[in-house]
Amino acid sequence: MERVEIYTDGASRGNPGPGGYGVILKCGNYEKELSAGYRLTTNNRMELMAVIKGLEALKRPGMEVHIYTDSRYVTEAVEQKWVWNWQRKNFKNKKNADLWRRFLELYPRFHITFHWIKGHNEHPYNERCDRLATEAADNHPVQIDDVYEQGGYKLL
Repeated sequence: MERVEIYTDGASRGNPGPGGYGVILKCGNYEKELSAGYRLTTNNRMELMAVIKGLEALKRPGMEVHIYTDSRYVTEAVEQKWVWNWQRKNFKNKKNADLWRRFLELYPRFHITFHWIKGHNEHPYNERCDRLATEAADNHPVQIDDVYEQGGYKLL
């Protein structure tokens, strides 16, 4: 089975404020970077968006995917199976339901393992993702996080 590693990070200036995500996809010797900035969002939304964008970039279902993130919000929601409980309750009173639903559509397509890594701990891929995310947040982000700006992130 082909293995891909996805390194992710999200950032927000002000939380809420301008934000961005950074992703590195690594498969063998091949690496690809992804990033984008949003004019108004939150750190948790960008952490989750990074994971989603990494998974959406994969072309072949069934791949073994290892996701490395410094987000406890994301790793614990998946590893503790909270997100499936939220789904069963239709995400009642849960923030970021739009993004969690998007994640849950992607999840069964792959064999995913999450790895939490300590942020700002000189891990080269995590540091690079942090730079991608913060640069995207700082450099006049133009993308619009529609759901967040319309308040729908609270109770979808």
